[in-house]
Amino acid sequence: MNVIFTCGGTGGHINPAIAVANIFRERHPDSKILFIGAKGHMEEQLVPKAGFELKRLAVSGMVRGKSFKAMKKNMKTVFQTAKAVSQCKKIIKEFKPDVILGTGGYACFPALMAGSQMGIPTCVHESNAMPGLTTRMLADRVDRVLVAFAESAKRYKHPEKIETVGMPVRREFVFSDKAAARRELGLGDGPVVVSAFGSLGAKAMNEAMAEVFRLEKEDGYPFHHIHATGKFGWEWMPEKVAAQGVDLKATGSIDMREYIYNMPTVMAAADVFISRAGASSCNEIAACGTPCILIPSPNVTDNHQEKNARVLEGQGGAVVLLEKDCTAKILYEQIKALLSDNARRDAMTTALRSNCILDSTDRICDIMEQLAAHKN
Repeated sequence: MNVIFTCGGTGGHINPAIAVANIFRERHPDSKILFIGAKGHMEEQLVPKAGFELKRLAVSGMVRGKSFKAMKKNMKTVFQTAKAVSQCKKIIKEFKPDVILGTGGYACFPALMAGSQMGIPTCVHESNAMPGLTTRMLADRVDRVLVAFAESAKRYKHPEKIETVGMPVRREFVFSDKAAARRELGLGDGPVVVSAFGSLGAKAMNEAMAEVFRLEKEDGYPFHHIHATGKFGWEWMPEKVAAQGVDLKATGSIDMREYIYNMPTVMAAADVFISRAGASSCNEIAACGTPCILIPSPNVTDNHQEKNARVLEGQGGAVVLLEKDCTAKILYEQIKALLSDNARRDAMTTALRSNCILDSTDRICDIMEQLAAHKN
């Protein structure tokens, strides 16, 4: 069986595709798998590292606004996309896929459009509660629209095409154990808080977190805090923290680092996890069952992070703070409130896990196999 996966731009689009591809390869060791993505983005590193071949296209996304600059950029995008669709048709003709799966982002549009025009079974996975532009443009063309959140199914015109499959996450998040994680990290039985705002970081939230460190110091460091600054935050945040009167070298209660490489273990060890509300983060949190405080990014299309966060909040698994309201004092009070209420945290863990689809990757593979069998 030949399969094309198409994705790109961010890890939230790429990692789910890799997760499904890995399971598909386990099920079908003789299958041929090809990825199609965009030039100059994360897929150029992540896909080959996972052991898959990648074809790269010169594509870019649309920008908002009616300025001359925006209109010029969007005209270029239209021409690039038309050329990329043509290139994908050549790739498809040579590779002869039995099914094509796209996992979001503008990079997956050309391959899915080309595949649908050529009669190849196609499906697109939408990770956010609010459908993105690419998914909205493809929903009428593809054979299946796979959604992570059941609540989002009502946003599509053709309910017969919609299947709720959850969000593929690494197995380590699903089979987590707090006691084992703490032993691995050398942590005791005291409360643990983990905060991270993405691989690049979020300046406003890192600034707030520096002030939270000061409040922790004034309070006698009541919990162990692991914080990831992200790439850009790492350049300036140590100085910002020092200006708050916190000596990181002199306290073992605050572990500030650029990036958390062992996130499944660290998240499992946490009593409270603080993050943005990207689809991948929300589903990893749900799979792990860690009570969370979500602070959605206000700088995303269609405000989709807040919609993701509200889903978890509505299920009883998250506290949601909007960035405009999230002062260091308010955030610190929310952290302490959660840490002081074991029953509430237990209820949040139950809510998160009961609403998480743990076999998402297998469900997607099942659908791809069904589509491929129908083609044959």
